[in-house]
Amino acid sequence: MNKESVCIHGKAIVETDNIGDGTRIWAFAHILKDAVIGKSCNICDHTFIEGNVIIGDNVTIKCGVYLWSGLRIEDNVFIGPNATFTNDIRPRSKVYPTEFIKTCLHNGASIGANATIICGNTIGKWAMVGAGAVVTKNVPDYALVYGNPAILHGYICECSKLLVFANSVAQCSCGKNYRLESDNVTRIK
Repeated sequence: MNKESVCIHGKAIVETDNIGDGTRIWAFAHILKDAVIGKSCNICDHTFIEGNVIIGDNVTIKCGVYLWSGLRIEDNVFIGPNATFTNDIRPRSKVYPTEFIKTCLHNGASIGANATIICGNTIGKWAMVGAGAVVTKNVPDYALVYGNPAILHGYICECSKLLVFANSVAQCSCGKNYRLESDNVTRIK
């Protein structure tokens, strides 16, 4: 960690040295030893990050988010305020699994405020989970899901506009093109 390029608020507790250049960590954040945080991240007030958490580059974690062991967050992910993550399907006090269940948020995914992500699920690249959603199963790439339980309500561009498909192809007003095949969306280069 280049201490000159990392901004850590005086009221944060940071026990790891695995922090990328340009990352900002704000007041009352607590980051445990062995957590890995990429470059140019923004870790807001009142966050908690356990030691077996890996965070990519350019990630935003808003206030009141707790990240538990087993969570993998790729680059360009947004996590809204008070989003909740779990890492044990059947938790009991003072009973710990030999390994916590992995959950992965792929590149560009966005998690809305107060959403709950049940462990063991994958949030696809550029997917968007709506505020207050409860994610109980994997979310495909570019999917827009919300509700309790979260269900698919369409697909979304990397620019966040809704995609409208005609003959399995969508062109967003931003210029990006997509193909829908068997409920899977891919960006056409």
